[in-house]
Amino acid sequence: MKKTVDLWVCPLCPWAWITSRWLLEVEKVRDVETRFHVMSLSVLNEGRDLPAEYVELISRGWEPARVLIAVEQRYGHEALKRLYNSLGERFHIAGEKDWSLVIPQALLECGLDADLASAAFDTGLDEPLRTSHHQGMDPVGFDVGTPVVHVGDVAFFGPVVTPAPKGEQAGQLFDGVVAVASTPGFFELKRSRDVSPSFE
Repeated sequence: MKKTVDLWVCPLCPWAWITSRWLLEVEKVRDVETRFHVMSLSVLNEGRDLPAEYVELISRGWEPARVLIAVEQRYGHEALKRLYNSLGERFHIAGEKDWSLVIPQALLECGLDADLASAAFDTGLDEPLRTSHHQGMDPVGFDVGTPVVHVGDVAFFGPVVTPAPKGEQAGQLFDGVVAVASTPGFFELKRSRDVSPSFE
């Protein structure tokens, strides 16, 4: 029986995108299945004093997060995963940053109802978005961002890695990360990032 790995991602975050690609590689070499969930840097950063350019980015982050929640509500986890993949290919890989274009294109590619694009501006979805966000973030705390991974009762932020490891390297990283995060009293292992995200 496959082990479920729960992954919380914000569609804005390139590091979450890379981690999601890593976990899809892990699925090829370990008996695991990744279930995608939505967290939001827009929710996480509410009320924080941020640089103006980041505020603009975060303000638009509500749009794809709400649409992902709406898709999850209507179609379930697998559709959310497909849509996240399609959004990410456009936003992170192709560099298309206009959500008003990216969202309808991704919905069409995934064979999902076009009317779901209007969910981007449906503030009624903010409550279920916050619920999903907290389900992912509460076990790890709010001094971290995305991605967040839960493997059974073990929850952690990261890994932040670039580019995404492939093949058995992906599996070895998974084994190591879960082993470290499962150690009672373990909290942090970190070094400064000196490279930008690589989507290779």
